[in-house]
Amino acid sequence: MTTVTAPATARKRVTDLASAHLAALQRGYLDDQPHAVAALARLRRGAGREAGQLPDLWTLTDTGPLHATPDGARPLSESELVRAEDALHVALTLYALHQQSRRTGMYQADRPGSGRGLGAAVRRMMKPSEIDEPVHKRLVRAGTAPDLTVLAQRLRDIVVLLRREDIALDHALLAGQLYTWQRPGGADLVRREWGRSFHAWHENPNDRATAPASAAEAGSPDTTSTTDTDKDAS
Repeated sequence: MTTVTAPATARKRVTDLASAHLAALQRGYLDDQPHAVAALARLRRGAGREAGQLPDLWTLTDTGPLHATPDGARPLSESELVRAEDALHVALTLYALHQQSRRTGMYQADRPGSGRGLGAAVRRMMKPSEIDEPVHKRLVRAGTAPDLTVLAQRLRDIVVLLRREDIALDHALLAGQLYTWQRPGGADLVRREWGRSFHAWHENPNDRATAPASAAEAGSPDTTSTTDTDKDAS
């Protein structure tokens, strides 16, 4: 009996391509490879900005594989390619901002119980059994963004908080969600995904008790947004 595998959806192709880019960038950055360090420095400048505003970043977000047609897959339409390119741009630039000055990988794939989806990552910034309304409001505001540009800017604010707390995120999953967001009716679907992720996360209080205190919890100044390591000074 022959098993037929369904062709990957456009969203799956965007997610997979983002994952490949992110894994390579993160591996190079953590290994102090000059080209990766320089690439992330360039990508950071695009966080919260439209892809078309920074043509010099186009070579860093290679979308060539999306123009190919894997076995059984149909070619993506022009509108689908534009959505994919914009989604990849936002996801990769946000990752570059998230990874800045961090010696552990801020891109981690979401798995059951890992809390790497956007909603769960936001929930992880809160104490167990408590809702931090200002933080929660940032997720709500992201969910109600009128367009991708505003959404990218609001996600940028969330990523800065995640970086401060050393909380990783599945940026490849986010890329796929950003692709869906741009489709008719897609924003509602993504909001539901973020909401489910937020409410599904349940932290073990013992994990927080034994984990190192964050800069905010320890009362020490947060330097991540103003001070770079040497390799991030560019």
